Amino acid sequence: MNSFNKGAVSPLLSVWRQALALAGILLLTACSHDSSLPPFTASGYADDQGAVRIWRKDSDDEVHLLSAFSPWHSGSTTTSEYRWQGDTLALIELNIYSKPPEHIRVRFDDHGELSFMQREIGGQKQQLSNDQIALYRYRADQIRQTSDALRQGRVVLQQGRRHPDGTVTTCEGLKLKPDFDNWATEHIARRQSHSSMDVSVAWLEAPEGSQLLLVANEDFCTWQPTEKSF
Repeated sequence: MNSFNKGAVSPLLSVWRQALALAGILLLTACSHDSSLPPFTASGYADDQGAVRIWRKDSDDEVHLLSAFSPWHSGSTTTSEYRWQGDTLALIELNIYSKPPEHIRVRFDDHGELSFMQREIGGQKQQLSNDQIALYRYRADQIRQTSDALRQGRVVLQQGRRHPDGTVTTCEGLKLKPDFDNWATEHIARRQSHSSMDVSVAWLEAPEGSQLLLVANEDFCTWQPTEKSF
């Protein structure tokens, strides 16, 4: 999960602060859209730190959310998984694909009180401080607000393999032809010239148009969650 089109990692807190600003802007434009939303959605955004892809499933009174942060130039991809029961955060699980890898798991009870916490780095288990837990809860709030805004704004993530004719076979098996600008098309061509296989692309579709998010040699579809498995 490391061969992406740009990359440079900074503390994730700065990413979530920028995400909150993005959420505020999107919420201002979301009111004109139909409020009916599908239970399973995929979205994302890009900023100067990296790309964030978000998958979300709303069922009954539960919200399940998975985000993948990909730094532009260097650093480690991070996946973050969250579950809410209503508005109460129930689970935080982070996987940082660094060397050594880092895994963090925090659970809360029905009243939002801490019930379990653990941090594991290279097989060594550690406890988390109250400040660390507060930071992870803060990030969870920010990504939930950002996801709300992106869904309301109809910003949709698409991923798949791109073919020489400019079409993409998505992970769902659809054949699409994204309307990329010249820079994005040329960037994909440069990456393709260094690969013997069709490269994978991830892009965003919104009422305002299409935006290329990531280009990679790896197959995004091998790990992308589906509505049934999520």
